[in-house]
Amino acid sequence: MYVITSSRVVRGDVAAIWAVSADVARWPEWDPHEQDARLDGPFAVGARGWSKPRGGPGADWTLIEVEHGRAWGSACALPGGGLRGRSTFEALGGDRVRCTRRIEVTGPLVPLFRLWFGPRIRRDLDRTWIALEAEVARRAAV
Repeated sequence: MYVITSSRVVRGDVAAIWAVSADVARWPEWDPHEQDARLDGPFAVGARGWSKPRGGPGADWTLIEVEHGRAWGSACALPGGGLRGRSTFEALGGDRVRCTRRIEVTGPLVPLFRLWFGPRIRRDLDRTWIALEAEVARRAAV
């Protein structure tokens, strides 16, 4: 198994951060990692989605966990293995929220993720947290 974890304290209300994070169709508008995304149905366990990161292949995934306002997780199949992601949002008070994403990769593609995709995903997650904070502020100002 290969694990990628990224965490950052983001300014904003946890409800507003959750709303931006759960708005899958609009990810490409603000997240520099996402080129295209969609969710077929409500943001709930069992809903199927698809997303394509910039510079990477698109993938089908399924929401496997949703704790409204606190956490959500998704899973997708990889040849001989899989990829699971979990995003958590912990209100710290004073309009500060610790946002964390953990990605677990299993199967024969682990070496490829360790050498190629992993470092890129880690860099992109840092940019995603910065962009999430900016998008929350932008929506609050509108």
